[in-house]
Amino acid sequence: MLPGEDRAARRVLLVCLAAGATTLLDQAVLNIAVPSMRQALGAGAGDVQWIVAGYSLAFGLALVPGGSLGDTHGRKRFFLAGVAVFLIAGVTATTAGGPGALIAARLVQGAAAGLVNSQVIGTLQDVFHGQDRGRALGLYAVTAGVATALGPPLGGALVAGLGPQLGWRCCLLLSTPCAMLTLTLAARWLPPPRRTARDASLDVLGLALACGCALTLMVPFIRTPGTGGQALLWGASVTALAIALTAHQRLRARRGRRPLLHPALRTSRPYLLGTAVAMAQFGASLASALVLTVFLQEGLGLSAVLTAAVTLPSALAMGLASALAWRVVRRIGPRTVTFGLALGIGAALAGAAVALAVPSAWLPLACAGVQVLTGAASGLTVSPNQTQVLHHAPAEAAGVAGGTCR
Repeated sequence: MLPGEDRAARRVLLVCLAAGATTLLDQAVLNIAVPSMRQALGAGAGDVQWIVAGYSLAFGLALVPGGSLGDTHGRKRFFLAGVAVFLIAGVTATTAGGPGALIAARLVQGAAAGLVNSQVIGTLQDVFHGQDRGRALGLYAVTAGVATALGPPLGGALVAGLGPQLGWRCCLLLSTPCAMLTLTLAARWLPPPRRTARDASLDVLGLALACGCALTLMVPFIRTPGTGGQALLWGASVTALAIALTAHQRLRARRGRRPLLHPALRTSRPYLLGTAVAMAQFGASLASALVLTVFLQEGLGLSAVLTAAVTLPSALAMGLASALAWRVVRRIGPRTVTFGLALGIGAALAGAAVALAVPSAWLPLACAGVQVLTGAASGLTVSPNQTQVLHHAPAEAAGVAGGTCR
């Protein structure tokens, strides 16, 4: 049975799950279509990095501003706007005639997805409490696993059936019906906009500094590697922006104005630790999934369908582990996250050992076995960690807290 005290709460949960499935299905499908898309558009390695990682970059940049806007002005209008822009940008991406147009559309789509997901986490924080919140976040993670599981097989079938020229474009259209359904349900079932933050002023300078930090930290990993001097320059820029952000937040709080990051968040060690765990886990899972997908198709020469079969166990294991995670939390508490992280490290080491020792003919099967461990690790880490992080967040900062731990 779905968590929630009444029918309205369960409807809100269904809308949030639909939004998660919509945005995550899109990214899962794209990974499997990367080789055919690269061939059809004549995209270089740098273009592919921006097409795939640019979505995640824009997604991450939009989380904190989106959460802050939802806390300040209510979540429903930003949820609807985000889904609508996501839908339009997705359709635009399918008509791209070159890498540049596709990159631009994916950046917009990623930002819209970040805006939506920050409202989702904030809404779950507002509507559910206690054990119900953990179960709701667990179902959200299950939805992520299901979307990730469905994406590669559907994408592989489209590429195999329609060919590299048309297949990848249809892959990007798969999320369109889901977005339309989500938009319709959200307009009917989400509660009216309600401010959770007492101070309605938006910390514009704080947002700019936070986005600047994220950009200077992430862009060097996407662009073509430069010299050592350039790396030092990027590092110095990140440090300077981080110091400026910290000083600005303290000054704003001292003057009695609402900072971007609630003081309770900046001083909570469990919140800061959980946020660092979420950032590391999310980044590692995205990177490893993309590397594995490209390696299987371009390194081993597997078809898109066979590649999807190799990655499918990870998504299935994640969904199952997420569904059971709240029961594990009831038994061993916060140590669930520690166990999940340890299992993830073991899976990464096992993957490296498999790549070095297993013959090429058996490598796909061995990788599929490792993917079971990878998915189980994610399922035991993501939703329990989010639940712990949000437990330390005040109600007026639910959106920002959810955005930073996503």
